[in-house]
Amino acid sequence: MSINRRTFFKAMGATAVALSVGKELTASAESVAEGQSELYGVLYDVNRCVGCHGCEYDCAEAHGLEYPDIPKKPPMRKTDDTHLTVVNFHETSKGELPTKIQCMHCTQPACDAACLTQAMHKTEEGPVIWREEKCMGCRYCMISCPFDIPKFEYHSTNPRIMKCDMCHDRLKEGETPACVYNCPEEALMYGKRSDLIREARQRIHDNPEDYIDHIYGEHEAGGTSWLYISPVPFAELGLNTKVQKQSYPGLTKGFISSIAPVDILLPLGLLGIYEATRTKPITEEDE
Repeated sequence: MSINRRTFFKAMGATAVALSVGKELTASAESVAEGQSELYGVLYDVNRCVGCHGCEYDCAEAHGLEYPDIPKKPPMRKTDDTHLTVVNFHETSKGELPTKIQCMHCTQPACDAACLTQAMHKTEEGPVIWREEKCMGCRYCMISCPFDIPKFEYHSTNPRIMKCDMCHDRLKEGETPACVYNCPEEALMYGKRSDLIREARQRIHDNPEDYIDHIYGEHEAGGTSWLYISPVPFAELGLNTKVQKQSYPGLTKGFISSIAPVDILLPLGLLGIYEATRTKPITEEDE
């Protein structure tokens, strides 16, 4: 059976993911798990959001992107390479409600664990950022994300991975994310993740008729730095409620770390030697 180069590189890619998941998750993620650093994040209160879409314009301006062209009755939208956050409206059991979508900035991000070069990186402060100088373009961050957030600039001659970075540059200057700073109804609150969870619980406790007893992001995917509270179940808002509670990197850490890297790489090394030394010309069909 002949093996073409595409098959070889697919196999190498799969190995890269396996080995990267088996690495130390990420230093920052493990530090957080051990209580060595305090994550920051954002609490989004659906009850306070009026769906003005101002956060979309603020995000575009902060990241040098074109302003979004939002129709009067916008359809359900996803984030993409030019829209790092979107606000959708959903018909719910309590009427029409808005929902802001962006990167969830997981505590132990699957995108970070899947990135062999650490281009996708969980910072000690909380944001998950993409580092262009380290990226090799494999796009495994896109495949691994349980929230379908990282997007690739397919139209660009110098493509980037685009996603919300929680305005990391602004945070380094002591400022808050642009969407939080400009929110007219204070539907967004920036701060330490532990403080945000306490605030969310307090709002739920004080106003049980206005909120369901659930903080989305407190435990989903092992916990995220972006948190939601809502008057209706989160499935009604289009959020992924099937995401597991355990972090995705944590699923395979023990298994992969028990396998010696040579056991994984040896077959692929032999396959690479075969591809490099075979004499049969590579046809267009092989490609």
